[in-house]
Amino acid sequence: MAQGASIPARSPFQRVQISSARWIAGLLVLTAVAWLVALAGLLAVANRVHDDVPVLLSQKLPLLASHPDLIFGGDSRTLYQVDPRLAAQLAGKAEGSAVNIAYDAGEPLALLAVMRREPDLFRNAHVVVSVSPFVFNDGARQAVFNPQDAVARLGVFGQMTTYLPLRVSTLIRFIREAFAARLESQRPTSRPVQSLAASGLFFLDISQPEDRLPAAIGAHPHYANWNIAGAKARFETAALCDMVNLARKVTVVIPPWAPRYDRAKDPEWKEKDNRYVSLVTVVGRACGFDVVNIMSVPGVTQANYADEMHVNISGIPIYTRYLMSRLAP
Repeated sequence: MAQGASIPARSPFQRVQISSARWIAGLLVLTAVAWLVALAGLLAVANRVHDDVPVLLSQKLPLLASHPDLIFGGDSRTLYQVDPRLAAQLAGKAEGSAVNIAYDAGEPLALLAVMRREPDLFRNAHVVVSVSPFVFNDGARQAVFNPQDAVARLGVFGQMTTYLPLRVSTLIRFIREAFAARLESQRPTSRPVQSLAASGLFFLDISQPEDRLPAAIGAHPHYANWNIAGAKARFETAALCDMVNLARKVTVVIPPWAPRYDRAKDPEWKEKDNRYVSLVTVVGRACGFDVVNIMSVPGVTQANYADEMHVNISGIPIYTRYLMSRLAP
């Protein structure tokens, strides 16, 4: 009867290799678990100290000391595009009656927080707030395109399941800005405005070369993994609704993209943009705020744009004049 082939015994070196591999695998697992626990702890603390008013917005609040009756807020497409001093002139008002408190990647939740803290400064004002697709799109998860107040409302579990493992940088930014906003909130609110040009307007004076501009808007990061039926849209549209009872009037502005882009030639962009505009419009009808959807601005050319979505300094007066012509009293 034939005997089965014998299995050679492992050499001492092989046994050491196997044992070492197991130890390394176990160490990696323990390290990963420890890292996740530490991150969860940091997120829990960040959620507790989080302030809905970020540093960039807080630094512009002294502008409200003039008790303006026209307040421009929102994101970078107001920050770099609306000249409040020109807006005041066009409205026949004195300088200081219009201010621009928009900031980069601004979100409605942050502006709402300011309105709730300073109700007397907004009660008789017309609040004009710009929005962009990333504010409502749950699929936009890059750190720079994530509204921090919306992230805070997800809680630790929601934050980790939403952004790990590929978008840990988004969580790091949230932690960093949560602590920065808390520190900023402890500073005196009566400090003078510093380095704020033209009542809150900042401008872009350099235009990007064409080879650095996106080929199509439909593939822009604002529209990545398109989903406006999630938490961001729910939180941010609710914030827009809550503003209505805190101001004399609220207008939500959907600014245009650069004229080099044509919706008719970009069906993906057209479809996504139509859904986004429809979302804001429907909510506006239900809650009582106006919606101004600016698809293009007469007289503005590509030469007036710094990039795919912001006018340069030459486009500011053209955009401001057109916006003012679209705002109802």
